[in-house]
This record gives sequence, structure tokens and C-alpha cells, in this order.
Amino acid sequence: MALTSSSSPRLSRTHSRAAGRSSRQATSPWRHLDWSVVAVLAALSVISVVMVLAATHGYRTTTNDTYFMVRQAMFVVLGFGLMFALAAIDYRRWREWWPFLYGAGIVSLVFVMVFGISAKGSQRGFAIAGLQIQPSEFMKIAVIIALAAFLADSELDLRRTLGALVLAGVPVALILPDLGTALVFGAITLGMLLVAGVRARIMVGLLLVAVLGVGLVLSSDVLEKHQQDRLTGWVNPDELSADERYNLEQSQIAVASGGLTGLGLLNGPLTSNGFVPEQQTDFIFTAIGEELGFVGAAAVLGLYAILFWRILRAAQLSRDAFGTLLCVGVFCMLLFQVFETIGMAIGIMPVTGIPLPFMSYGGSSILVAFALAGLVLNVHMRRFS
Repeated sequence: MALTSSSSPRLSRTHSRAAGRSSRQATSPWRHLDWSVVAVLAALSVISVVMVLAATHGYRTTTNDTYFMVRQAMFVVLGFGLMFALAAIDYRRWREWWPFLYGAGIVSLVFVMVFGISAKGSQRGFAIAGLQIQPSEFMKIAVIIALAAFLADSELDLRRTLGALVLAGVPVALILPDLGTALVFGAITLGMLLVAGVRARIMVGLLLVAVLGVGLVLSSDVLEKHQQDRLTGWVNPDELSADERYNLEQSQIAVASGGLTGLGLLNGPLTSNGFVPEQQTDFIFTAIGEELGFVGAAAVLGLYAILFWRILRAAQLSRDAFGTLLCVGVFCMLLFQVFETIGMAIGIMPVTGIPLPFMSYGGSSILVAFALAGLVLNVHMRRFS
């Protein structure tokens, strides 16, 4: 009895400390932050800033060669801040807020149609304080959240499938003729529907309709002739105009000339002299291929592979369908853009003008990519709550 009596306070204190640790663990989702994702994004960001410098130094007319690099670094810092800010807000709140977010996105797209500035043959955005804002990029976040909430609410039947298609179809209609971004929305929608459990025959029908829709757009007057050539020229390059064929050839030469280890940072002649069009944005991978070679390109692909693995892992560990679908939507968007952007740089995919995530120069694309990474971190952090 004496032993039991004297040891009881110690046991109580031990249990109390254990309970306290358990309570702190349960109430502190930051304890479960996926640092591997943060590390991968940090590595991609460093490469991005350096390669933007490589793609813009030497031939630009700006006051110094570091103009674009400094701006890209600023976007990256803001992106990390946005990522951690979104990770701090319980992702399950977005399930209630999605109508407001989606509605604001649609209003911004309409605003662009009326007041936006034109780029590459379509209305892309509007300028605020010297920065060009592209609402179609931010609409990707709204669509992923809206579809995740909508598809997680109840069983996926034909009526609900059609409802999801309407949610994705309205912004697509508003951004045409920007077919590249429209294809991104298509990849997001099909991937999320597949994971949500859409029936096989419905999925086959959707794929056929998607292919038919792309064919109709390419053969109609929605796109101008040069836009059609960019999208179809990879199938038969000989039919391209001299300018379009030149751009594609320069891109392929830049990647091929890097060899195994590359020509050296800031030493690539095609990159340094601006022979590759839109190199700091759409064709940033050609700078990597020329100056860092196969080894550098493989390292970048390896970083993306780790990122995709961790996103799928977060989807698998999610406690609810909404979290799983959020991660799947992010995965589909990033995977499609990486595959398409690298594919068009080496000539096996059409030139669509979409950015390479976490790599291409541009504030809107960088901020959106980091925001989506914040949602994935959020789901992973709250897998125990």
C-alpha cells in the first residue's frame, strides 16, 4: 500500500505529461508538416530563379541583367508566404466557402473579357501597379476547390457528373481561345471525376466528347491561323510557317545541344542570345536542357517526381473525400502542365503557352502553384484531426 500510495503522484504526473503531449500533437497540425514538399519546392525555386537569369541576361534592353531574376525571386518569396498562410487555414473551411470563391473567379474572368489586355491572341489579364494579373491562373484554384466540394457531397451519378462538368465548363467558355489553359481545366476535371468514382462508360463518353470538342475548336474560327498552327504543328512540322518552324527548331536544338552535362550556366549560346522564343516563360525547360544538360534536366524531373509522390501520399492519407479530391486536383493540374510544357520544348506536344509549375517566370503562375501546394500541405497536416 505504501508503495502504491507513494508512486501514485509520479504516475499521475507521467500520465498528465503524456496526455499533454498527445493534446499538443492533436492541436498542432504544424507538427505534421511535410518538410519533403517544402524542400523540393525550395530546390525548384532556386533552379527557377537561376534559369530565369540564364534566359534573360545579355540581350535584354532593361537597365540590368538581373531585372527578371529579382522579380522572380520576389514572386517566390511571396509564394512561400502564401503557401504557409493557406496551410494555416483548415482546408475543410473551403468546403463551405467554395461558392464565393468560384463566383469571384467567374466575375474576374468576365472583367478580363471586358477590360483585359490582350496577349498571344487572347485576353489574358489586366495590369495592376505594373504587374499583370491573370485570373485564369487563379481560377484553377477555385475550380479545384469547387469540384472537390461538389463531388464529395454525395454519390456520383449522371446528374452530379453533369453538374461538375458545368462547374468546369463555364470558366473554359470564358477563357477561350486560350486552348492551353482550357486543356488544363479538362485534365483537372477528368482526373477528379475518375477518382470520385464516375462510371466507366460515362468516363469513356466524356473522353470522346473532349476529343471531339478539341477537334471542333481547332477546325473552327475560334482560333486564328497562327494559333492553330502552334497547336497542330508538332504532328507535321513541315506544314508550319517559316517563323513557327524556326521557333520549334530552336527549342529542340537548345535542348539537344546540352548533351550530358550541359554547356555551363550562362554559357548556352542559344539561351544567352535569345534565339528561343518566350524562353523565360513557356520554354524555360530549354534553358535547363542547354546549360545543365541531361543531368540537370533529370534532376529537375526527379524533383517533380518526388513532389507528385508526396501529393498522392497526402491524398491517400486524407481523412475525408474532400481532402483526397483536393490533392488529386492539384496532382492532375501539375502533372499535365509539367508533361505538356516539357513535351512542347522537345517537340512531342503542341505549343500551348502554359507555364512550367514553380519554374516559369510569372507572378500569377508562381503564386497559384504555391497556393495549391499550401492546400496539399494543409490536407497532410490535418490527417489526424
